[in-house]
Amino acid sequence: MIRIAGLEKNGELKTYKTIKEAKKQDLHWFWVDFDQPADREGKELERSFSFHPLALEDCMEKEYQRPKFDNYDQYIFLTFHHLPKHTYEAQEIDTFVNSNMIVTWHYEKIPFIDEMWEDLVKGKEVISEQSPISILHKMMDAAVDDYFPYVYGIEDELNRIEELTDENSSHDLMDRLFDIRHDMQKLRRSLVPTRDLLYRLLNANRTALTKEQQLYFSDVYDHVIKLNEMLESYREFSSDIRDNYISVSSDKMNNIMMTLTVITTIFMPLSFLAGLYGMNFVYIPELEFEYGYFVLLGVMTMIAGVMFVIFRKIGWLRFSRSKKKKRRRIFNRR
Repeated sequence: MIRIAGLEKNGELKTYKTIKEAKKQDLHWFWVDFDQPADREGKELERSFSFHPLALEDCMEKEYQRPKFDNYDQYIFLTFHHLPKHTYEAQEIDTFVNSNMIVTWHYEKIPFIDEMWEDLVKGKEVISEQSPISILHKMMDAAVDDYFPYVYGIEDELNRIEELTDENSSHDLMDRLFDIRHDMQKLRRSLVPTRDLLYRLLNANRTALTKEQQLYFSDVYDHVIKLNEMLESYREFSSDIRDNYISVSSDKMNNIMMTLTVITTIFMPLSFLAGLYGMNFVYIPELEFEYGYFVLLGVMTMIAGVMFVIFRKIGWLRFSRSKKKKRRRIFNRR
C-alpha cells in the first residue's frame, strides 16, 4: 500500500492517490509511505524517484539490515529499527529525507507510523510546524522509546533470577539467564548502530539541521546512549549471576565428592578386615575363638567411629552448614 500526503503552498495538507499526481502539485513538502509494499510498488519507487541503486537495493532486501546512515547529494538515506510487542526481532524502516520530501519503506505494519499518519491527515498536528525532518524525528523517537519496556523487563527478570535460591530450579534459571543474555545481544546489535547513525546525523553538514532540530535529535541520541549503558550494566549483572551460580554448582559438586570420599575412606579399612577374614583358609588364628565375630564387629565400629571423629575435627564434615551460609550470602546481597 502506498500513502501520499503533501503540504500545499496555501498551508493545506492533502492526500493523493498517485506519486505522479503529488509531483504535479506545487508543494512545500510531501510524505510517501510504502506500507507493506508488494513487488509492483517497489517498481513504483524506482520509477518515481532518482534514488541511488544501492539505497534501493537496501530497501528491496528483505533480509536483516543493520541501522545505517548514507549521505547522498540530494537527500539522506537512513535505516533504523523498531521493536514490535512481545518479540525481540527488530523490524526495519528505510527512509529517504530532504528538505521537501520524506519517503518511508517498511515491510511490516508499524503502529506508530499509522498513528502519525492519522494525526497528520486528520489535523491533530499543527501542519505549519511539520516538515520531513520533524516527521523523521518523531519516527525515530517513537522507535527508540519502544526499546525501553524491553530493557526494563530484562532488569526485572534479572532481579527475579537473583532472588531465587531454590536448588532444584537452578538448571532452569541458568537456561533462562542465557536466553536473557541472547535477547540483550539482539538489542545491542540494533542499538549500537543506531547510536552511530544518530551521531552521524547530528554531525553531517549536508543535513543542515537547525539548532532546534538538533536539540530534538540530541534527545533521541541521549536515549539511545542510555539504553546502551543500561544493557551493558545488565550484561555485567547477568555475568555476576552466572558466575555465582557456577560457584554454587562447583561448591555443591565439591561437597558431593567430599562426602563420597569420606564414606569411601571410612569403609576402606572395614573392607580390608572383611576381606581378610573372608579368605578361604582353614588355619586362621581367630577362627576358633568363640567371640571372634563380635570382636571383629567391635573393632570395625571403633575404627569407623574414630575416623568419623577425626574427619569432623579437621572440618571435612562441616561443609553442609558452610555451604548454606555461603549461598545465603551470594543471593541476598541486595
